[in-house]
Amino acid sequence: MRVILASTSVTRQSMLKAAGVLADTESSGVDETPIKRAGTLAGQSAAVVAARLAREKALAVSARHPDAVVIGADQMLDCEGTWFDKPADREEAAETLHRLSGRTHRLETSIACVRDGEVTWFHGEAPRLTMRPLSDAFITAYLAAEGEAALHSVGAYRLEGQGIQLFERIEGDFFTILGLPLLPLLGYLRQIGALPS
Repeated sequence: MRVILASTSVTRQSMLKAAGVLADTESSGVDETPIKRAGTLAGQSAAVVAARLAREKALAVSARHPDAVVIGADQMLDCEGTWFDKPADREEAAETLHRLSGRTHRLETSIACVRDGEVTWFHGEAPRLTMRPLSDAFITAYLAAEGEAALHSVGAYRLEGQGIQLFERIEGDFFTILGLPLLPLLGYLRQIGALPS
């Protein structure tokens, strides 16, 4: 059974590979901006928008590969009703960290599996992360150490790197925080015979 990850995320690809899931990868081509804009205008929560994005990404790739099990995933950072995207540059990354400093945010994470153009499985989780108060000097040093990697993650941090130093409390699954609720996904793949049980 062919499995395709509808993502070019290196982190998600690495997690699947390390778990023994042989998955091809393909960009969905879905433009997230209008979906997020529509969600904002409709007053939808970050969880609802993340779920829609995960589904849309999987459906887009499934249209090209109907016989495959396609995995779509998305994650949105919500801090007290404000949504954050990946920072465009170091200045925006610093601003993001200043705004998250000393506050708790949620990572609304959704995953959808599609086969033959139908959503066959969906899962969502929302880990809560509390960032410690950060000084300007720490933010500058952190961004210098992380370099471009800080720009590839919503919130400008990677827990698998020095980003762990930003936090005083984390509630939720580590894999979900990295962008893929891996344990529920593996359970589903075993259930449908894509992995040995």
